[in-house]
Amino acid sequence: MQVFSPNILKTFEECQKKYEFRYIQKLNVPQLAGIYEKGKKIHALAHYYLRGDNIEKFIPTLTEEEKHIWNLLLNNKYFQMKYVNSEYNLTSRLGEFWIGGRLDAFMKDNNDYYILDYKTGAIPKNPQEDFQTMIYLICANEILKKGWGNNFNLSFVYIDLKNNQNHLITFDSDKNEHYKEILSLTCTKITTTKSYSKNLSRCKFCEYNKFCNH
Repeated sequence: MQVFSPNILKTFEECQKKYEFRYIQKLNVPQLAGIYEKGKKIHALAHYYLRGDNIEKFIPTLTEEEKHIWNLLLNNKYFQMKYVNSEYNLTSRLGEFWIGGRLDAFMKDNNDYYILDYKTGAIPKNPQEDFQTMIYLICANEILKKGWGNNFNLSFVYIDLKNNQNHLITFDSDKNEHYKEILSLTCTKITTTKSYSKNLSRCKFCEYNKFCNH
């Protein structure tokens, strides 16, 4: 069973040729680990903290910048809400397709539920229409409906740690239908595409550009 994740859909939209290399031919190109190291540390620390582990031994391993970012997250009002789950895989059926991903944290305040996504770098340019937003909200909504009916409110929060800002996206029935339509169309396009085109504007910074003739 193929599960369409935000990264799969984003890659296809960004460049179909890149999608072919990564997900059809399954070519893995090494990238500099340092690019993602800061984000990995903060995400791991947040997961341990939320599930109740003792994190004191990890704090000295952080750089001063990482300690600053960690303190911003600790003091974030959404991060301080009641813990439901973290680093949580969730999937949902969407017509003939399956969609899913791994959310950073799931929190609640009475009947208000919040999907948290921590960003140490840039948040999406259009958070409301980002594939991650759409997939996570639809999947979480389906899970909550099974246990709570319609007696809940659901939102997605991008925690922008770079600028110490929160970007809140509330979910409703109109968004649900709109998101499902966009995701269904994209999944259909992926499964029916036989010849993969290149987005030449993306080639300069693409990890596959050395062996992608263009």
